Amino acid sequence: MERRSSNPVLGENAFSHVRYSAAQGQSMTVAGTVNRTFILLALATLTAGWTWMKFYNAGANPAAVSTWMWVGLIGGFIFALVTTFKQELAPITAPIYALLEGFFLGAISATLEASFPGLVVQAVGLTFGTMVMMLIMYQTGLVRATEKFKMGVFAATGGIALFYLVMLVLSFFGVGTSLLHGNSWLSIGISLFVVVIAALNLIVDFDLIEQGASLNVPKYMEWYGAFALMVTLVWLYVEFLRLLSNLRSRN
Repeated sequence: MERRSSNPVLGENAFSHVRYSAAQGQSMTVAGTVNRTFILLALATLTAGWTWMKFYNAGANPAAVSTWMWVGLIGGFIFALVTTFKQELAPITAPIYALLEGFFLGAISATLEASFPGLVVQAVGLTFGTMVMMLIMYQTGLVRATEKFKMGVFAATGGIALFYLVMLVLSFFGVGTSLLHGNSWLSIGISLFVVVIAALNLIVDFDLIEQGASLNVPKYMEWYGAFALMVTLVWLYVEFLRLLSNLRSRN
């Protein structure tokens, strides 16, 4: 049966060309993917911490980290594309992606924390709490990654991506930014919906990582699987920051 993922880096053909490992003991495992996910998270935390300190050492001046934010955002996007299309390079490109994303996350987190103290701790807690909850729901079978489920998540994620693209284009003309960055109940509702879809992506990603391990794909795919989870976690964390900041700005 074909499997789909709404996460673009874990699409239905993610493992199609690497189905068999060259040697026993050199294939992808779930445990190996988990270990590499922790490595990527540690790398992102390292650069995020550096950017955070740079921000506050400059007197909480956003200009001190704006360049690093764009370096992380654009550089992370480039290395995400490279990793997606050159999966065999994942042991090299995935750690670089994590380091670059850390610059972006550190800059945006510090900036929002200066305006809303305690926001980052809440967003981090909600992100990892959601991941644990989704993993429990997946492992217990409470939520099953059926084809209908995956197609629904895929469609919703594609719709969100299109919506963000339209909002980005409109922002160049000073139109529509309040839907993403405003504190109206409509903006909060949109943000909450995006958080839910991002969380559901974790279910599909867990399923495809498990599938990769069962197919005995090469060991480097552990890095690719970890990278895919990292992409979803970064998305989820940023959306929690957006949702919480919108809620806090209403007070």
